[in-house]
Amino acid sequence: METDTVIVGNGPSAMILSYILHGHLPFYSENPPHPDPLLDAKLKDAPNLLNADVDALTAHFAASRLSYSTQALPVNVLLDTLVRPSVDVDETGTTSNVEWRHVPEKAVSHLVFGKPSYPGGQWTEDPHGASWDIQTLSYAAMLSLPGYSFADHHRKATGQELPPYTRPTRREIADYFGAYPVAVHIDDVFRCGEELEGISRTADGFYIQSHNIHCKRLVLASGIFSELLPPAPILQPILQTQSRPETSLLVIGSGFSAADAIISAPPDQQILHIFKWSPADRPSPLRSCHQRAYPEYAGVYRLMKRAALAADATKDQPPKSRRSTSTPFLENRKWDDVYEGICNVEITGVEVVDDLAQVSFRRADGSTLTRSVRGLVYAAGRRGTLGYLDSKLQSEVLGHELVDTAITGQTLRAKATEDLQVTPGVHIIGSLTGDSLVRFAYGGCVSTAGHLLGDRDTDREARSMASSIVSTRPQSSSLAVMNGMDGHHIYPNTGSDLTREDTFNKVSTMTIPAAAQSWWKTLAQMWKDLTQ
Repeated sequence: METDTVIVGNGPSAMILSYILHGHLPFYSENPPHPDPLLDAKLKDAPNLLNADVDALTAHFAASRLSYSTQALPVNVLLDTLVRPSVDVDETGTTSNVEWRHVPEKAVSHLVFGKPSYPGGQWTEDPHGASWDIQTLSYAAMLSLPGYSFADHHRKATGQELPPYTRPTRREIADYFGAYPVAVHIDDVFRCGEELEGISRTADGFYIQSHNIHCKRLVLASGIFSELLPPAPILQPILQTQSRPETSLLVIGSGFSAADAIISAPPDQQILHIFKWSPADRPSPLRSCHQRAYPEYAGVYRLMKRAALAADATKDQPPKSRRSTSTPFLENRKWDDVYEGICNVEITGVEVVDDLAQVSFRRADGSTLTRSVRGLVYAAGRRGTLGYLDSKLQSEVLGHELVDTAITGQTLRAKATEDLQVTPGVHIIGSLTGDSLVRFAYGGCVSTAGHLLGDRDTDREARSMASSIVSTRPQSSSLAVMNGMDGHHIYPNTGSDLTREDTFNKVSTMTIPAAAQSWWKTLAQMWKDLTQ
């Protein structure tokens, strides 16, 4: 079997790209004009966005009166502001500045393969057993795909208009993504529930051994959230126990997935929450959640903070007295009776007898404690993988010999800033570029489609769609804000590498003392970028 292009992954970015490759081409629409008059003037004479000169179009963004994100790739920022101008300020009255014109003769033959059983990628899966009724971090408009928005789907499913500033539930978004390919007539190329293996380079393209397919071009849209980090061997026996309300469920993690597990637990479920607490240099991403916009996540963060301050109080370091206000989330169950948070400890032993696990912990000061638990939620992060590529092609894509197959948002970020074609014939889109929010998927898809459709300038060095960095901040200090399917932050370590806050490299939540750093200004800017 032969096709021009194979897309690996069936998530939102794969669906956007497939929509374009079916012949739906993006053009700038000047009616009404974009709120940035300079951007509007630049695009009037060159409305075809497939061959847009991103360097020239975004050169003024840093000095603009409008607040453009300084964290995402310029091409992603550009398409985001065109697709949803002013959405962060006024979601209800936003008219898109992108017109999708159907030009069937420009379509490119392609196939979309994804391991998940339904279109939507990891959005359709539930690895931690969290409630499907938990709301997404993003508003509906920021999760909508071209040609059939979430508002369209809501209207079709319910017969009612979507209320402004709606945060859909996980179930609603999974249903929307699952219905999208059929709604826009691109379902003919989707092969869900199929995992590709053994992809290698050939003289004239690529060969997919598992499916006996030859293709000319390859697009990697497999993301950075496909693989759960497994519990360490010491914790494995706990997985064999069954949770019961009267015995603590062990939840390990500092991020949104751990919070989802806590929120989703039955009201009478006892919870033992083990987490890292280092607000000075590696704060939990939950700290950025305002209690009005994200009351449930802000509530879990408050529970964690209370536990951390209580631990400090036991060291003869009483916490500062602050006025505390309650919230409906904190009042909806007796948290003091069902929740116990323990921070910065190492798990030293696990013994299971008759479906009951005794877990031993050691604090940084050497003291120990033991708790009885049943059931485990190990929410310590996710990673992607390029294991479907053979070792030689993996090395090409990564730019070095294969050492670790785990893929994070930073693995290919440097390459993505230069060109989304990371090696001849291989493009990356979606979270593999380092920009994980759905709203920032459009740019990479339009850029890649421009190459695949032949509308891009062939001189990649002269003009790369993703090459310039809008921010004047050094690249090494850039921070991702609520960046990911669960909104995980990426924070700098003392070295040059970036690490996910909620990752436990060892079965320990101990923190290493570090020089005091002032993060308030940085976090204020991060919140500004999130809410801009």
